[in-house]
Amino acid sequence: MLVVAARNVTQEPFGGDDGRIARGPGCVVALGSLCEMARIPELLASKRTLSFEFFPPKTPAANMTLGRTVAAIESLKPDFVSITYGAGGSDRHRTGDVVAWMLGETTWTPMPHLTCRGHTRDDVDSLLAGYRELGIENILALGGDPPAGGVEEAGDYLYALDLLEDVVAAGSFATGVAAHPEVHPRSPDRATDRRFLADKLRIADFALTQFFFDVEHWIRLVDELAELGVDKPVLPGIMPINNKAMVKRMAEMSGAALPGWLADRLDATDDADEVRRIGVDVATQLCSDLIDAGTPGLHLYALNRPESVVEICLNLGLTTG
Repeated sequence: MLVVAARNVTQEPFGGDDGRIARGPGCVVALGSLCEMARIPELLASKRTLSFEFFPPKTPAANMTLGRTVAAIESLKPDFVSITYGAGGSDRHRTGDVVAWMLGETTWTPMPHLTCRGHTRDDVDSLLAGYRELGIENILALGGDPPAGGVEEAGDYLYALDLLEDVVAAGSFATGVAAHPEVHPRSPDRATDRRFLADKLRIADFALTQFFFDVEHWIRLVDELAELGVDKPVLPGIMPINNKAMVKRMAEMSGAALPGWLADRLDATDDADEVRRIGVDVATQLCSDLIDAGTPGLHLYALNRPESVVEICLNLGLTTG
């Protein structure tokens, strides 16, 4: 039986009416700066990792949901968690707030996402200095998505590689980059996509993939990188389906194919609970296939909800207590 961590999550976890972390007595920044963070490359060298992805909440109600989710899955003992970054850098402060809160309220190692869109080098220097002060050891350096409406602030970076070089030059962080098993939607072709990814991985420590639904996509990606002389760990991103419309929209945006067999299963029902059950079943099988294929870890998109990731970990025997 899954043991749920004892934690008071009936109150807004970040403590502020505006959705920001309260920074009064017992400041989480001070607590976080005392924590010894794990470096993800060292974790990957020693074991197959389990990790989760969260996004920064934007409302007090969403803060409470995230707090309850963290409490519900804490006993799964993830090796690290990642916190996403808004399109065009729109959530830059929320990301940092969630990272700081997790440092103070959990034993987890949080890894912030950082995107190059709409940022100057001074912006990035400031963000990295703040993360360094917190004791953060890992950064996921990304190109990022344009903001809604397509209007974004001018910045100093054109590509994720430019940002990656600055993060690595800062000297304090282990770095991860994004990988698209089915090719980045803006890449001109597969060969170019893989060359760009290989260039990043010659500098970075590991890659974290966009979601996909067929293990062969991950296997082919790893093989293609090996042919280019790159053997850095490639962590697969797994997204449990909770909503039909959302997964179709995200697949179109990310360049991930929704296989016909999966689309047929989803189209056969309008029941939300059945859709979630299908999502758990599909993700469990994909995780099992990835383990059989030798994956260095599993990175599950929690989507700030505990039910699906808890069930998947139960199905795989990855629970404690």
